[in-house]
Amino acid sequence: MAVIRLFAAARTAAGTGRDTLPGETVGQVIDAATTAYGPEFSSVLATCQVWLNGEQAAPDDPVGPDDEVAVLPPVSGGCR
Repeated sequence: MAVIRLFAAARTAAGTGRDTLPGETVGQVIDAATTAYGPEFSSVLATCQVWLNGEQAAPDDPVGPDDEVAVLPPVSGGCR
């Protein structure tokens, strides 16, 4: 089980900012999130980057019980 952290639109689509999900790889954790949170989350996920413990992650990166997978949608900001 790994902790998944969700930000911005991913958080809104999932209805939570943090959860614990099963998986031995980043890809398996993301698959579990897609199953748990449904099609709206899946749509948002298509534009997101996924990080593992603060580093950009690949789907086959191994995940342990103390690891954190973060889903980060693209953001814009600033002011005029």
